[in-house]
Amino acid sequence: MLLKMKSKIIFFLGIMLAASGLFSAPIALVCGLIFGLAFATHPYAAETRVLSRFLLQASVVGLGFGMNFAQVIRAGSSGFIYTAISISVATGLGLLLGLWLRVTRKSSFLITMGTAICGGSAIAAISPVIGADDDAIAVSMGTVFALNSVALLLFPFIGHSLNLSQTQFGLWAALAIHDTSSVVGAASKYGAQALAIGTTVKLARALWIVPVSLTTAYFVKSKARIRFPWFIGLFCLAAVIKTYLPAGHALYAVLSSLGKTGLIVTLFLIGTGLSKNTLRQVGIRPLLQGILLWIVIGTASLFAIRAGWISL
Repeated sequence: MLLKMKSKIIFFLGIMLAASGLFSAPIALVCGLIFGLAFATHPYAAETRVLSRFLLQASVVGLGFGMNFAQVIRAGSSGFIYTAISISVATGLGLLLGLWLRVTRKSSFLITMGTAICGGSAIAAISPVIGADDDAIAVSMGTVFALNSVALLLFPFIGHSLNLSQTQFGLWAALAIHDTSSVVGAASKYGAQALAIGTTVKLARALWIVPVSLTTAYFVKSKARIRFPWFIGLFCLAAVIKTYLPAGHALYAVLSSLGKTGLIVTLFLIGTGLSKNTLRQVGIRPLLQGILLWIVIGTASLFAIRAGWISL
């Protein structure tokens, strides 16, 4: 009982510190990970999953109030083509790796889709379509979240080491990092322009949830309801309002700042969900599939960006 009370106090303290502005995105995630690994049982596991999903979407909409709509359209239209190619390559390679490593079919498919499209959001959307059980969902979510955590900490370091420009880094983060939260966290650490490009291209990538879910449903003869990521439309609407109704500039700055703060809290919440039990449940084969696929996609996209084959 005392340990449970202690975990609750530390959990709420972590949320308050993340919301205070004292934490950067990487620090918030690391603190969340420390909490998740330190306590065997999360005091608010179910509530945290729901809250982190809602808060991420609300934060993305808030970030839209800090962006120019013309830049959003330009980056989104170019990014849509690149993401289509990236998703096609990642899907084929991921399924082949799953077969080679003998990962169970549904777990392999979810890990592949989570890597190819947008991490946990893609897994949550596609899992009911293929009738995935709780074990397959937990394994794929655990794999993707573990790699997201590494990416958020590693990508800014690599970007600075290679002297990537703001545009190059934002594009690379959007194409090579799984979840929107980690893309935005890494890009915000790198700079304002990287944040704008990374967020926009990542959301263009997230839109592929719908056609991929519909295609999957057709092949598996599923009648599950397909979820459309409405928050992406609200993000674009926020950018339109900010660009063409300049009178509310002061309010837009506040909403954009709240979006950044909300994202930091989201990363803390996500970190708390990665426990020792989750890591044990993942196992070596699914994790290896995720790591190999991620390394190939990340390295290939970085090479293409530095060579000038992918640009905005």
